[in-house]
Formats: sequence, structure tokens, C-alpha cells
Amino acid sequence: MSEIVLMSDPKVAAIRVAECGERLVDVRRDGRLLVDSRKQDPADAFAYLREGVLERLLKAQALLPQGLRLLFVEGYRPPSLQRAYFEEYAGQLQAVHPGWSAEQINSAASRYVSPPDIAPHSAGAAVDLTLADTEGREMDLGTRMNADPEESEGACYTHAVNISAEARANRKLLGSVLTAAGLVNYPTEWWHWSFGDRYWALITGEAAALYGPKEITPSV
Repeated sequence: MSEIVLMSDPKVAAIRVAECGERLVDVRRDGRLLVDSRKQDPADAFAYLREGVLERLLKAQALLPQGLRLLFVEGYRPPSLQRAYFEEYAGQLQAVHPGWSAEQINSAASRYVSPPDIAPHSAGAAVDLTLADTEGREMDLGTRMNADPEESEGACYTHAVNISAEARANRKLLGSVLTAAGLVNYPTEWWHWSFGDRYWALITGEAAALYGPKEITPSV
């Protein structure tokens, strides 16, 4: 397995943001994506993405074999909610590892929840998704979505070896269509893909991110 760059890596924060001003759009607007409501938030923000990210998801879906579709679970996440998620998980790690330094906690937490100032979800640039049949039944991808490294014994890592051959094949299929559409994966989470954010810029060699965090509640 190649070296994994975590969201907490200073190289990610060093990427500048050249905000393009692209709007957030509701992925439910035309019904072309299957949308799951398990991560629905009070502001109903979960179903929004930047236009360019949605366009690429639809391109990826068109590459899937007949009978399969992408199942969208979460897109935009308000920065305040991102911070709450990060602090909650960091607190859990601190309780289990009281001897760890703040830097160690921050790094370990970023395997599962991005630091708020970097978070691709808060830029509308990231999506958590999986594969499903046309009726919305999820395919086997090895773990439940949002399984943390402790719970899954590392099986949440995209290239984990402790999953079945079927799950590995499904992850490969999901990755192939999303990569072909221009998205990049966060390798500690098989379900997390992004375009236009700082992590994407670092991995693809772009000089700047297209999207920065937005403190808004989409309403149109």
C-alpha cells in the first residue's frame, strides 16, 4: 500500500484556494442520482454539492454497468457541523489514548474526520457515496459506510486486504468510474471522493483548489 497523505498533513493546508464562486446545487433536483437520507441534517444541506462535482458524479454513473447506480449519502456539510464531528471523534480518541499529544490526536482524528479548516465537505467539494442496484439496495463494499478505523480494524481503508473478493471488486469498480470522472479518493475512507478541494489539488498536482469552505445554508 502506498503512503497515505492524511488531511492533517501540512501539505494539504499549504494549498491555496482560488475560489471560483461556483454555486451549490441540490443533487435531488432531477432524480438522476439515488439519494439516501441517513445523513440528513436540520438545514437539509447534506444533499448539496458544487455544480462541477455533481456533473462529474453523473459522468461516473454513466460509466457503470447496467443495473448499478451511485447511491449518494452526503455532500455539503456546514463548517459548524464539521467541527462538531471532528471534536467528538478527537475526544473519543483522547479518552482511549490519554498519553497522546494534541498533534497525535489531530492526525489520528483526520483519518476519519477532516480538520474543519480543510474539510472538503464544507466546501461542497466532497461526497460520501456507494454502489447500489436500481432499487437502492447497497452492494457489498466490505464495511458499512462511515465505519471508523477502530470499528472496522482498518477495513474502511480503500485498499484494505481484510475484505472479501466481492467487496474488493466493488470498490475497484466504484473507484474506476469516479477516477475516470476526475474525482480523487481519501484512502482511509473508501466512500469519500472529492473534486476541486485542497486535497484534490495536492493529489492531482494542481496549484490551487477551486472551492473553499462556505458558511452558508443552501436554500435555492
